[in-house]
Amino acid sequence: MTTAIHSVPGDPEATYEGSGDFERWPALLRERGLRVTKQRLAVLDAVAENPHQPAEAVHAAVAQKLPEITVQSVYTVLHDLTAHDLLRRFDPPGSAACYETRTHDNHHHAICTVCGRIEDVDCVHGEAPCLEAPPSLGMTVEVADVVFRGVCKDCEAARNAA
Repeated sequence: MTTAIHSVPGDPEATYEGSGDFERWPALLRERGLRVTKQRLAVLDAVAENPHQPAEAVHAAVAQKLPEITVQSVYTVLHDLTAHDLLRRFDPPGSAACYETRTHDNHHHAICTVCGRIEDVDCVHGEAPCLEAPPSLGMTVEVADVVFRGVCKDCEAARNAA
């Protein structure tokens, strides 16, 4: 992904070094009723460039471009962006919450139990049948998380080579 220097809309003094996805973030923020800030843009960019990372990793990536940003500020931005459906929070079993920009489809995750790599997995049934709970449940399901756990091909190859 290439980077370029952009001015922050609404703040002519602020600039931000962002990825190719940068151009779409201001419009999406405004659509959700959020102000466009360099902190929000930086967090969106960091998550888009490296999805499935916990808040501390997002902070480390953002701090490379905005050294003054605190971990608490990143947590606040992650919370706001998740609440406004610009990010999706994913809670892997036994690990810190991770974030991604893929929010508007029904997909799941596969986690390598050796290296911890997380990959997106499209819904195996296509049309979100996992969101149809039995009537006896008595609730409307909004999200159903399926987590596949196994060994990725790279770790399997390393195991076989040893």
